[in-house]
Amino acid sequence: MTIATYNVNGIRAALRKGLAEWAAEVDVAVLCLQETKAHPHQVELDELAAAGYPHAAWHSATSKKGYSGVLTLSKEAPTQVIEGCQLDVYDCEGRVLRTDHGDLTILNCYFPNGGQGEHRQAYKYRFLDDFLDFVKELRKTRPNLLVVGDYNIAHHEIDLHAPKRNEKTTGFLPEERAWMTKWFAETELVDAFRHLHPERVAYSWWSYRANARNNNKGWRIDYHSYPAQLADRIARVEHLDDALHSDHCPILIELTD
Repeated sequence: MTIATYNVNGIRAALRKGLAEWAAEVDVAVLCLQETKAHPHQVELDELAAAGYPHAAWHSATSKKGYSGVLTLSKEAPTQVIEGCQLDVYDCEGRVLRTDHGDLTILNCYFPNGGQGEHRQAYKYRFLDDFLDFVKELRKTRPNLLVVGDYNIAHHEIDLHAPKRNEKTTGFLPEERAWMTKWFAETELVDAFRHLHPERVAYSWWSYRANARNNNKGWRIDYHSYPAQLADRIARVEHLDDALHSDHCPILIELTD
């Protein structure tokens, strides 16, 4: 089964840039999009349905318009869809969407960005702790769990272009990096990309400033987390950095049965 995760930074803009045509070419079973910045009634999904993704599950922000939001598209209908992590303080921002596909559960996630000030960094830390507890509990009943999306954290120095310069930058703060280590340890999940490619340099987000993408000065902040005991099912993980609909690139994972 192939699953792709992609922060599109506004689905309406991404569609204007050819997202549907790209989706038809990449041909995955499930396409998880983050930061849709839209509600279902604002987006015409006929193009994506025609591209092979007739099933759409949304979780949009209710706290403000044009903000956050996740969307999971699939070729086959999910066996179950659950919006949110059952905590309204986060669910009102449209950050977590669960879809079940047989015994596989996918969480499509858009973690908070702490860059809007101390109050948002504190909100991010609360989300991280509460989400960790949520996933640990969920794994008790859904052990075949894939947690994908924009985590807004680079875990190790290899995961961003200029680690020393960004030691005090949200997304690479020591507390955030320590949480990532705790995340993988306590959930017993692995970073699928690092599992296959321990030393490969690859980024998933680039600033729009200073020609960062063309110079490949980026951050790896988008992940697939998958159970360590099932890690032999991870056949490949690829950064599809030729997709140019966003300041992120999509990441594809292939899982064997």
